[in-house]
Amino acid sequence: MANVKVYNMKGAEVGEMELPEAIFGVEYNEPLIHQAVVTYLSNQRQGTKSTLTRTEVRGGGIKPWRQKETGRARQGSTRAPQWIKGGVVFAPKPRDFEKKMNKEAKRGALLSALSKKVADGELLVVDEVKVSAPKTKEMEAFRKALKLDKRAVLVMDEHDRDVILAARNLETLSTLSVEEINTYEIVRNSVVVLTKGTVKKLEEAYTV
Repeated sequence: MANVKVYNMKGAEVGEMELPEAIFGVEYNEPLIHQAVVTYLSNQRQGTKSTLTRTEVRGGGIKPWRQKETGRARQGSTRAPQWIKGGVVFAPKPRDFEKKMNKEAKRGALLSALSKKVADGELLVVDEVKVSAPKTKEMEAFRKALKLDKRAVLVMDEHDRDVILAARNLETLSTLSVEEINTYEIVRNSVVVLTKGTVKKLEEAYTV
């Protein structure tokens, strides 16, 4: 098992914590992580875009000019694609972008991504994250204390509205509850910050 240092919100070391091998010591599986990221991003798409084809555009029933002896190219309708206000060729229509991934594979991708962060030294553990009020300056002080200069994600063990509001204006720091944790957020952020409570909840959820 890997031992990591535990910090407080002021960036001071307050102890150590042993990370469970079953979660943070999994073999790196890049293809599985890639599949999980592609699935996640695809499932975020609404698929509601829609444009009119030439058969759906209103008007244009009359032939704009006669077929011959005008010196111009023959035209059958002013709603053909080459006309202003005409229809769109191969117009996009609503579709379902949903992709499926079985639970075991999704679980494996998440644990592999977390283990990679530990191996690369890009995972931090804090004892707890609390703010007195939903003020950005408190979370900015937290970010500076832990030297989170690159994009980072804080995974909390419970939904704390004040912390979420305090961090939402910070460009390089985002927040998630442990129930929302996913492979995409782990991969896209340079640093992952977990609370001690988050580690315990992950251990309860992912160890058999």
